[in-house]
Amino acid sequence: MKPIPIASIVDDDRIFVFGLSKLMEMISFTDELLVFLNGQEALDYILPLADTPEKLPDVILLDINMPVLDGWQFMDEFVRLKPNINKQITIYMVSSSVSELDIKKAKAYSEISDYVVKPMRSEDLVKMQEKFNGEKIN
Repeated sequence: MKPIPIASIVDDDRIFVFGLSKLMEMISFTDELLVFLNGQEALDYILPLADTPEKLPDVILLDINMPVLDGWQFMDEFVRLKPNINKQITIYMVSSSVSELDIKKAKAYSEISDYVVKPMRSEDLVKMQEKFNGEKIN
């Protein structure tokens, strides 16, 4: 399966990020991985590159609970700035929260492709890859 050109993890849990990046490596999930410890870091990267789509992530795996700018605050800002971003970016909300309120809130954002409960498995990543590549998902 073809790797996603650029993927990004936005999560402050360094152990989760380390484990997920190793899992991504094992299945050749992406050609390039960008890691941000909070939503503000991710926005600070994305905004100056809004007109440079080849440098922007194709897929973002976004945590909810982070310092500085959490996942919801990131999404509110992303939705506001989306018309200026010259690329279709697929966002997955990835959280340890199993709260129906969080899941429902995530589904209210048309920009969020899906809600994935941690821990992530290789099957979750493969489904994301298949969807990105337009392949049939079982």
